[in-house]
Amino acid sequence: MRVLAVEDDPRIATDVATALNGAGFRTETCADGEEAWFLGDTEDYDLIVLDLGLPGMDGLSVLKRWRAAGCDTPVLVLTARGTWQERVEGIEAGADDYLPKPFRMEELVARARALVRRAAGRGTAVQDVGPLSLDTNRMTVAVRGVPVQVTALEYRLLSYLALNCDRVIAPTELLEHLYGDDDAREANALEAVVARLRRKLGAGVIGTRRGFGYFLDGTAA
Repeated sequence: MRVLAVEDDPRIATDVATALNGAGFRTETCADGEEAWFLGDTEDYDLIVLDLGLPGMDGLSVLKRWRAAGCDTPVLVLTARGTWQERVEGIEAGADDYLPKPFRMEELVARARALVRRAAGRGTAVQDVGPLSLDTNRMTVAVRGVPVQVTALEYRLLSYLALNCDRVIAPTELLEHLYGDDDAREANALEAVVARLRRKLGAGVIGTRRGFGYFLDGTAA
């Protein structure tokens, strides 16, 4: 899952990125409202964590611009004030959830996971697709009830496929959500991760539709 964290306090930004990365997200950060507006308008994120008190352009204005432009990415708003009037204004502007400062990183992670699941139409933390079971809270993977050890990168790939199990995912989309803006966004890198997972999970769990991409096969035995 690819996340944009918009926060001008370096310490908080680092803590947020560390917590989300540790929970299986791939987090990018920025500290300026203008840059945040541009990134949210031109890049594809699964979640945006948005502070309201930003230089350049305040967070509420950024959010209104995103929504006016048709951006439907889930947005979790952070604010140091947190008055009920501000919460109402944020929700009316298009925020999906609201977290006043100070907050526990555990709560941030829980809300982030819930927003991503909700956006994908998944109501529970455990995603079952054929023989594969993925627990997004515990970050565990099992096949036919048997636990399978996976790396953080392998987990992110499976998590994205599971949340989008009703469609075939193009390699370019997978690379973007796995690596973000890293230099490692190469097709052969993705093929290597898929090959490792197929050895661990068994044949048929991850399917390929040639010319289109990858999917989790819910009919696999």
